[in-house]
Amino acid sequence: MIEIKNVNLVLQKNQILTNISANFDRGKIHGLIGRNGSGKTMLMKCICGFVKPTEGEISVNGKRIGRDCDFPESAGIIIETPGFIPYYSGFKNLKLLASLRGKITKDDIRKTMERVGLDANLRRHVGKYSLGMKQRLGLAQAIMENPDLLVLDEPMNGLDKDGVKDMRQYLLDLKQQGKTILIASHSAEDIDVLCDTVCEMDKGVLSQIR
Repeated sequence: MIEIKNVNLVLQKNQILTNISANFDRGKIHGLIGRNGSGKTMLMKCICGFVKPTEGEISVNGKRIGRDCDFPESAGIIIETPGFIPYYSGFKNLKLLASLRGKITKDDIRKTMERVGLDANLRRHVGKYSLGMKQRLGLAQAIMENPDLLVLDEPMNGLDKDGVKDMRQYLLDLKQQGKTILIASHSAEDIDVLCDTVCEMDKGVLSQIR
């Protein structure tokens, strides 16, 4: 699903990513671990087409990012804190995002919100959501169009114990449906429970440890 070849990234004369090559197979959950500032998030941004590598190439589902397409064609993404319009409800935010591509219905949005533990009829503005509710809404926007690939940067942030349990089970269910998931997490338990492969980032260098 994801093929990375000799990727380097230099920003403002700083080497952010160094000679990264990796393959992430379809239908599995792949974990990225590493300390803050190790390069995990930047690698994810490169995979998603948000940042262009200085050297090397990245292909998703056989299409090279930045040449064949600007962004992966069927991907759901959470990178850093999901951004929403604070004075709209969660449902209205998702409806606005869904209108950009017109692939899903209002009913699809409601079902997705219910799946991640949110009430689609809640009128509360997103600006008044708890951190955990915002994280659930971020997952809802990532999965609502049924993408083949999920790129999730710390998706458990802000979730309580029950929320983490629910999220893990949902990601495992998505894997059973054939989805490919790339997840960065600081939680060793998340990685152990979820991931088929694990890679570690350290100072911009990627190494596979499982």
